[in-house]
Amino acid sequence: MARPSKYNAEFRSDAVALWRTSAGRWTFKDVAADLNVNPETLRTWVREADRSIDPPSLESR
Repeated sequence: MARPSKYNAEFRSDAVALWRTSAGRWTFKDVAADLNVNPETLRTWVREADRSIDPPSLESR
């Protein structure tokens, strides 16, 4: 069983927004260091946010 996240949804959402506004200037590592989170954690949050915005399309038959 996975342990509950110590970061609330608002923090994660704000972290993703910060990374998106700084993309091209800062890396995941830079933004994560600023927020004191693991870079892979931030990368996962961004991927999850991207999936919720643009879900994969289902092929119609």
